[in-house]
Amino acid sequence: MPELPEVETLRRELSRALVGLKIKAGQILWTKAVKPLSPSEFLKQIKNKKIVGVRRRAKMLFLDLEGKLALAVHLKMTGQLIYKNIAGGHPDDQMTEKQPSKYTRIIFEFTDKSKLYFNDLRKFGWVRLINDEEMETIIGKVGPEPLSPIFTPKLLTDIFKKYPNRTIKQILLDQTLIAGIGNIYADEACFLSKLRPDRKARTLKLAQIKTLRDNIVKVLKLSIQKKGTSSRNYRRSDGSLGGFVPYLKVYGRTNQPCKICRQPIQKIRHAGRGTHFCSHCQK
Repeated sequence: MPELPEVETLRRELSRALVGLKIKAGQILWTKAVKPLSPSEFLKQIKNKKIVGVRRRAKMLFLDLEGKLALAVHLKMTGQLIYKNIAGGHPDDQMTEKQPSKYTRIIFEFTDKSKLYFNDLRKFGWVRLINDEEMETIIGKVGPEPLSPIFTPKLLTDIFKKYPNRTIKQILLDQTLIAGIGNIYADEACFLSKLRPDRKARTLKLAQIKTLRDNIVKVLKLSIQKKGTSSRNYRRSDGSLGGFVPYLKVYGRTNQPCKICRQPIQKIRHAGRGTHFCSHCQK
């Protein structure tokens, strides 16, 4: 699943491309993708609406429309958004081939004859047409943005105190507590902080929590600068790869030497995810 840096990269690229375009029509090729609306009602409500902005909250994108409506998009594990040379989401050959593909679920057609494709191999992703009230409900279900001013060492300390028996990674992956962090950046932030991801929250000192907070911010900012991580579930413009892979310290490096101590990186199953760490550098 694309995480905060990947979705933010896609947001920036789509914002430059889509803002100002007017939706002429659309095709719903998988009806459940637009639940709870029927395909006909969904298309009726978005017709002739202009895209006035593109926002991100956590791992979701919001295409703001005229009339205080928005298209909320969650790519989940295998979703893709493709517009001309902009492609974000799960990478496969369909990204760089002619669209629509066999995985295309929704097609948005604009008055300038361009098209935006929502593809999804496993059909976990979705597109919802929402109003301001529904937007507040969705936004209210996720925690603070880790790149916002309110994500302070005190805030993270308070979270750790509230859930002392959870592990660091369990807390970081909980989107109701902190928005946008997934498997990649949880592992990377823990490595930079010299903390094992499976360590209990109650065992951390205040200075360690501050260090972890600072490294969460550091790794997310660097990944955004490099336009995301080239993992199996994300590509950027033209289906090309993000540039953060050379900066990965542990994620995806099982049995490779640690870049600090040269001991092999270990991988375990924790918090329902493959979890990478160095047993020598992280305690």
